[in-house]
Amino acid sequence: MITRRQFLKAGAGGTVLLVSRGIPALGGAAIPEGMMDPAAIAKYVTPLAVPPVMPSVSSADDSADQYVIGVRQFRQQILPSGSPATTVWGYGSVRHPWTFSSPAFTVEATADRPVRVTWVNELVDRDGNYLPHLLPVDPTLHWANPPGGASGRDSRPVFTSTPGRYRGPVPIVTHLHGGHNSDDSDGYPEAWYLPQARNIPAGYATEGSQYATFATRFANRDGAPWSPGSAVFRYGNDQRAATMWYHDHTLGMTRLNVYAGLAGFYLLRGGPSDLPSPVLPGPASRVGDPVNRRSCEIPIVIQDRSFATDGSLHYPGSREDFDRFAGPYIPGSDLSPIWNPEFFGTAMMVNGRTWPFLPVEPRRFRFRFLNGCNSRFLELKIVTNPVAKRPVAAALPFWQIGSEGGFLPEPVELGRLLLAPAERADVIVDFARLPAGTELYLINEAPDGVFRGDARAAPADPATTGQVMKFVVRAPAGRDSSVAPDQLTLPSFTPLGSATKTRKVALLERNSAVISGAGPTAVLLGTIDGHGTARMWSDPITETPAVGAIEVWEIHNFTMDAHPIHVHEVLFQAVDRQPFARIARPPERWEKGYKDTVIAYPNEITRIKVMFDRAGLFVWHCHILEHEDNEMMRPYRVEG
Repeated sequence: MITRRQFLKAGAGGTVLLVSRGIPALGGAAIPEGMMDPAAIAKYVTPLAVPPVMPSVSSADDSADQYVIGVRQFRQQILPSGSPATTVWGYGSVRHPWTFSSPAFTVEATADRPVRVTWVNELVDRDGNYLPHLLPVDPTLHWANPPGGASGRDSRPVFTSTPGRYRGPVPIVTHLHGGHNSDDSDGYPEAWYLPQARNIPAGYATEGSQYATFATRFANRDGAPWSPGSAVFRYGNDQRAATMWYHDHTLGMTRLNVYAGLAGFYLLRGGPSDLPSPVLPGPASRVGDPVNRRSCEIPIVIQDRSFATDGSLHYPGSREDFDRFAGPYIPGSDLSPIWNPEFFGTAMMVNGRTWPFLPVEPRRFRFRFLNGCNSRFLELKIVTNPVAKRPVAAALPFWQIGSEGGFLPEPVELGRLLLAPAERADVIVDFARLPAGTELYLINEAPDGVFRGDARAAPADPATTGQVMKFVVRAPAGRDSSVAPDQLTLPSFTPLGSATKTRKVALLERNSAVISGAGPTAVLLGTIDGHGTARMWSDPITETPAVGAIEVWEIHNFTMDAHPIHVHEVLFQAVDRQPFARIARPPERWEKGYKDTVIAYPNEITRIKVMFDRAGLFVWHCHILEHEDNEMMRPYRVEG
C-alpha cells in the first residue's frame, strides 16, 4: 500500500487536487505553459455554422438511400478568424471532398426508407501511411489494442513497465445513436477496423474481434460485402421521427475519437409520428445549402474543448492532469498513466465554432439541441446578461416538443434546459416580440466539473464556460406560418405495455487498491446481489432479455456522480427515481416521451421501461465517454 503521505509527496509541488473533479480554476491562476487562455478568445465574432445536408450517392439500388462516408484529418477554423486553425478529424462524403467537416454534415433520412452507409477509415497521409492519433491514447485500458494481434485485440494488455501513448494506426467504428437496427449495423465497440494503410506494422490486428462475424452476416443478408478498411451498415428507419446523431464507438477510444471531431446529426423525418413543415418553424437546411444559410430549424451540438496556443486541441496526456498524481502508474500501481476519470474543456464550442452568434428574425425558431460533451452536463438558459451573477432569470422560455425518441406527448415550457452528455432536446424559441437589435445569450449554469444534481454546486465560470452563444435579433424577412408552441398538438404517443420482468443493475466506482487517497481507477457497471457486484467488460453477459420482452431496469447508482445511461438500439420510458430508502418521484415533465439516454442520480434508483424487439448483441453504458472507455460499458444479448 502506498500511503496518502507518499501520494501527496508525488503530486506536483506536494499538493493534490482531489475535491473539485473539474477544470482548473483560472481566476488569478497562471495559464499552463502552451495553453490558450479561454478568457482571451474573442466571443460572438463568428457566425454559427448551420450543418449542411450530407449528399447521397447514386446507385442502381433505389430501395435505400446510399452514402459513402469517410473519416479524414484536416484543418478547420474553430477559433475566431485570425487565430490558428485546428487540426481535427471529421466525417464527409468520399465522393464530395468539400463535405468533410466537424461536426459532420447532417444525414437526412425518411421514415421507413432504409439508409445504407459505407463507412471508410481514411486516416492516412498523402503517401498512404497511417496517421497517428491527434490525442494521447492510453494503452493500459481494456481497449481495441491493435498491437495485440488476433489473440490480444480487444483486451487489457499486461505491461512490465509503464508504457507511453499509443502512436500506431487508429481504429474506428461508427454508432448511430438512437437508431433501431440489427447488431451488425450498431457500431459494436469490438467491430472496429484500421485504415488500409501501406505501413501497418507486422502482427497488428486490422479489425476487431466481432468485425468478421458481422461482416459475414451482413453480406449473407444484404448482399453487400465489407472491404478492408470499411464497413457497410443498414439503417431501417422503422421508428418515430427523431433527432439522432452518429459518432465513433471504438472500444476504449471513444472519448478520443469523438473529441477529435467524429460526430454528426442524423435527422429522421416523416411518418405518422412527425408533423408537417408548415406547423413547425422552418425551413431546415437542404442538400446544396451553404453553411450559413438562413434556416429556422437548426441542429445545435454543444461541446467543450481546450486549445493550445498553436490552435491544436488539448486533451490530457497524463493522469497527473486530473489529481496531480505523478506515479507510479501501471504496473507499479493500479492507476493508468494517461486515462482521466472525467474531462472538462475550458472553451465552449457550438457546431464546430467557439462562442458563435446567430442572427434571428422576430419569429419562432426550432433548435435541435445535442449535448456532445465528453463529461460536461449542460443547464441552458436564454438571458440578457451573460456575465451576471448566477443563477440568472430566463429572458425567454424553451418550449420542448421532443426528446431522443421523438415528440413528447405535449409541449413543455421550461426556463432552463438540462442536458446530460448524449441527450437531445427538440425545442421552439419564440423571438417574435423582440425589436430588431435585441441581443440575447445562451448560457450554461451547470458546474465546471462533476454533476450530481446538487443545486448548491457552483455554476460554470460566467466569463468562459458559463457562456455558450449569442442571438442577435434583426429585421423580419418573411412571415412566420408556424403554430405557437402552446397551441401545438403533437403526434399521438403510445406508451409501452406492462413489464414482465424487473432487472436490477448497478453503477459503481473502483478506487485504487494500492494508493491510499487516490481517485477512481475505473468506473463500472454491475448487478445487484444484495449489494452492487461489479462486472467487467470481459465478464460473461448477465443481461439477456428475450425478444419481445418488456422489462423494467432498476439502475442503482452507488457512486457520487450522476451518469447518463444509454441502452443501444432501443427506446425506453422513464418510470421514476427513488432515493435510497425513500419514496419514489415521477420523471421530469420533459422525460415523458421516449428516450435512449437517462440521467441516473447518485444514491438513487432510476427505473426505465424497455422493450427489446430484435435479437442480437448490443451494449449499454454510461455516456460520460471517459467512463465508457474504462469499464462503464457492458454487452447485453437479446435472445430469440
